[in-house]
Amino acid sequence: MSNIVKRYSLSQNYSNPFNPTTTIRYALPCRSRVNLTVYNTLGQQVAGLIQAQQEAGSYEVKFDGSALASGVYFYRLQTESFVATKKLLLLR
Repeated sequence: MSNIVKRYSLSQNYSNPFNPTTTIRYALPCRSRVNLTVYNTLGQQVAGLIQAQQEAGSYEVKFDGSALASGVYFYRLQTESFVATKKLLLLR
């Protein structure tokens, strides 16, 4: 039973820096309403990756930044009881 998630987590994307796609991993210890979004450095949302109710477990999302300019971006995982933000770097 080592694959049971015991706490919320948001991992650093890989590869980072990326061009044009990267993978974001996160884990949920219980059924949760999940919002996973990407923001630019001005705090403007540039992509909505997940907006859904999800069961407990580990998840992986591919993000395609081909429509974005090179630069620093932030991705944010938010549930009813957890929020985490990480930085990602898009290099062309």
